[in-house]
Amino acid sequence: MNNIFNNIPKDLSAESFTELLKTDLLKIERIVSKGHTTPATGWYDQADNEWLILLQGQAILTFENKPELRLQAGDSLNIPAHQKHKVSWTEPNIETIWLTVHY
Repeated sequence: MNNIFNNIPKDLSAESFTELLKTDLLKIERIVSKGHTTPATGWYDQADNEWLILLQGQAILTFENKPELRLQAGDSLNIPAHQKHKVSWTEPNIETIWLTVHY
C-alpha cells in the first residue's frame, strides 16, 4: 500500500483491518470504520501499548474509569497496555480512518 487512503473496501459492512507492518515488537495497521463500534462483548484489554491517530472522520472512545474522548481528524492518543477502552461511536456517513501502532 503506497497511500493510506487507497484501496478502501467498498463494502464496509464490517470494519476493515489492514496490517501494514508487523515485527515481534511492533504492529502498524490501518482501520477503517463507518458507523462501527466495539462489539457488545466488552472492553478492549490489550497486552501491548497502542498509539493511534485519526486520519479522517470522527470517533468517540470510552475508557473504564476515565472520561470519554471525542476524536477528530488529526487527533492522536497513546493507550497504555491493559487500559480498558472501547469505540462508542464512529461517523456513520463517511469512513473513519485510523492508523494504529501496537508496541
